Amino acid sequence: MKIKISIPTSKEAQKLNRIAEKYPFDIWVQGKNGHADAKSMLGLVLLTIEDDVSVVVKEGIDTTALEKDIAEFMV
Repeated sequence: MKIKISIPTSKEAQKLNRIAEKYPFDIWVQGKNGHADAKSMLGLVLLTIEDDVSVVVKEGIDTTALEKDIAEFMV
C-alpha cells in the first residue's frame, strides 16, 4: 500500500516518526531519491526536503488505524 504524504519540516517528521513507532509492522517513506524507515528519525529528516513522498506498507497489512493517524500528512 502506498499513500502520498507531505512532511515539509523536521517537526512534522518527528510527529510522523512517533506515529510509526507505535506500529509493529514496517513503515517506509519513499521519495524520489530513495526510501527511509519511518521509525528512523534521521532518514525522515533527509526526506523532508523532497516534495513527492509516500508512506509504503507491505500489502496485506491492515492499515486502517495508521491511515487515521497520518491523515494530516496526506495530500
